[in-house]
Amino acid sequence: MRRAAMEALSGLDGYDWSGVYRLEGETLVLDEFVGAATDHTRIRVGVGVCGTAVAEDRNQLVADVRELTNYLACSTQTRSEIVVLIKDPEGRTLGQIDIDGHQVGAFDKSDETFLSEVAVLLAEAWE
Repeated sequence: MRRAAMEALSGLDGYDWSGVYRLEGETLVLDEFVGAATDHTRIRVGVGVCGTAVAEDRNQLVADVRELTNYLACSTQTRSEIVVLIKDPEGRTLGQIDIDGHQVGAFDKSDETFLSEVAVLLAEAWE
């Protein structure tokens, strides 16, 4: 299901890289993704936008990644990023949806709301 979800998301305007990271202990591990290959297949909690989302236990909406000091560049084309946590019914983080956009300000609260709904569906089918 994660693969199908990422393929569907990649077809949306501005969703230039779509991926799911699984949380394994203190490390996020790249699972399914659609887009260019990345060197960031394992990210420690607290590092970059993805790791910050887990460390702070909150979604991340970044209008311009060039303004961040802890950004892990997956692509020189990436300008914006949104990370939405995937949680089980008890509120434990299972992983996250990570979307990169090539335009500044590609994402807003409506994207966060939409991706949060996708995250619920992914959590229900988590293996």
